[in-house]
Amino acid sequence: MTSRPRPLAGRRILVVEDEFFIADELAQSLSLAGAEVMGPCPTTERASRLMRAEGYLPDAAVLDLNLSGASSVDLVRALTERRVPVVLATGYDTTAIDPELQALPRCQKPFNLTGLVSTLATLLR
Repeated sequence: MTSRPRPLAGRRILVVEDEFFIADELAQSLSLAGAEVMGPCPTTERASRLMRAEGYLPDAAVLDLNLSGASSVDLVRALTERRVPVVLATGYDTTAIDPELQALPRCQKPFNLTGLVSTLATLLR
């Protein structure tokens, strides 16, 4: 019996997603890839409180840009300023994303979870 590859082993990944089933699927997939999932958090406020409570930043983050009508752009900026790799989880076309964020990697909804794990692993090398 072979063991499943764990390309995110030992990495803390913050998940900020307001859709429960999507957040749960993301968390499960990242956990199976070896990640310690922070969250999932449905709001940027909850994510900020979690990071303060834990006392550390994640190694990377997956953030939905639109959280029940609220933007996560400020949290994306705060994380990228601290050199935390961010993958945008969105259904938006590139042209609908703030120009300063367009260069960030995106995981288009509906998700290709294998692609997301691969993108995170590449960012964290």
